[in-house]
Amino acid sequence: MAGNSARRGAVRKGKKGATVGSGGVRRRGLEGRGPTPKAEDRPNHKAYKGASSSAGTAPRRGGKGARKAPGSDQVAGRNAVLEALREEVPATRLTVMVRLDSDERVGEIMRLATARGLPVAEASRTDLDRMTDHAVHQGVALTIPPYEYAEVDELLRIAADRFEPPLLVALDGITDPRNLGAILRSADAFGVHGVILPERRSVSMTASVWKVAAGAAGRVRVAQVTNLNRTLTSLKEKGVFVLGLDAEGDVTTRGLELGTQPTALVVGAEGKGLSRLAREISDQVVSIPMAGPSESLNASVAAAIALYEISGVREGQGRG
Repeated sequence: MAGNSARRGAVRKGKKGATVGSGGVRRRGLEGRGPTPKAEDRPNHKAYKGASSSAGTAPRRGGKGARKAPGSDQVAGRNAVLEALREEVPATRLTVMVRLDSDERVGEIMRLATARGLPVAEASRTDLDRMTDHAVHQGVALTIPPYEYAEVDELLRIAADRFEPPLLVALDGITDPRNLGAILRSADAFGVHGVILPERRSVSMTASVWKVAAGAAGRVRVAQVTNLNRTLTSLKEKGVFVLGLDAEGDVTTRGLELGTQPTALVVGAEGKGLSRLAREISDQVVSIPMAGPSESLNASVAAAIALYEISGVREGQGRG
C-alpha cells in the first residue's frame, strides 16, 4: 500500500518524442543579412510598437512636436528600394517579409544592404502593411532617418563656395511630395543652390520625396523655415532678388533680366498660385508664356521651365 500512497502528480512524466528545435535553420537563415537589429527596431517584436509610437510623436528638427505621417519614413516596393540603395539614400534598416519570394531585385537589395552594413529585419505582411501605410511594398521596405534640414545661410554659403550668384527655390503652399521630388530633380539639373520650405501647410522631406527625387535629394540641400515670408524679406535685405512665379506675372521668363542676379524663385501651388504676401514681397512676378488655353501648369513643371530660362540667361552672361 505504501507504493500506492504517493500523492497524485508527484511523479514527473517524461516528454514523448524528440525535443522540438529549429536545427539551426533559423540561425542559418539570418547569415549574410547584416547585424541583427535591436528588439525595438524589429517590427514583429513586441517592443516595436512602443518604440514606433514614441518615434511618431518625437519633434523633428525645425518643427515643434510634429507628428510623423504613417509610412512617411518608409520607401516601399522592390524597384523603389533597389533604386534608393543604388543611389545611396540614407537608411537605417531594411525590412523584408517572412518567406519572401525572391527574385533578382531582392537578391541585389540584400547584397547592397549587406555591403552597407544595414540591419535586416523580418516582418509579417500585416506588419509591413502597417509600417508602409498599406503601400504596395512587394515584401520589402527601407527605413530612412529624419531629414537634417539646412539653414538658409548654409544655402548662401554653398553658392559662395562655388563663386556663383545664389539661386534658390522657395515653395509657397505646395503639399504634394511628388512635386517636391520633381522640383529637386530640376534644381539639381539647373544649378540651384538650395530649396526652402515652410514648416506649416507644406510638404516636407519624406520617403515619398526621396523616392521621386532619387539621387537629387542627396545633392540639393533643403532648408525648412518657420515663416517663409519673413525669410524672403531677410533674403532681400542680403541682396537677393525675390521672383514670384505666377500665371499673372509682370514679365515673362523669356525677358528675365534679374535672373543673372542673386535670385530666390518662389513657386506657388497649382491653381492657387502665390499667396498675397509672397506676391507683395516679390521684386518681380514672373509668368511663363503659353500659346495654349491651359490656365496653369503643374508646380514642378512650371519650376522646371523657369529654372531652365534662368539657367540660359546665366549661361548667356557667362559667354558674354
